[in-house]
Amino acid sequence: QVQPVESGGGLVQTGGSLRLSCAPSGRTSDTYAMAWFRQASGKEREFVAGISRRGGSTSYADSVKDRFTISRDNDKKTVYLQMNSLKPEDTAVYYCAVAGLGLSGSHYYTADDYDYWGQGTQVTVSS
Repeated sequence: QVQPVESGGGLVQTGGSLRLSCAPSGRTSDTYAMAWFRQASGKEREFVAGISRRGGSTSYADSVKDRFTISRDNDKKTVYLQMNSLKPEDTAVYYCAVAGLGLSGSHYYTADDYDYWGQGTQVTVSS
């Protein structure tokens, strides 16, 4: 059992930056492909960024490409999402997701590919 724990959300003005962190607890002896999703009020959960098990491959939604960066520190068992040039449309609850052990890449774009989810952290971008 793996329980992702997110931190780093908050309120920021348009153009500002935030860094989210995700440190799974539980069975952390294994390394997993991981991703960030987000869900805005009244909308479906959507893929934001993914990273492979070793960190050599990343994928991004078109809406965040060139603004967000996903990275990981496997020694610390932590995945990060650096968010720059934030826009009001980035406002959402951001979720950390852990893929199944059989998946190793960064290109898993649907929620069904992920076995474990964090509680979410709110990101609000004011205009």
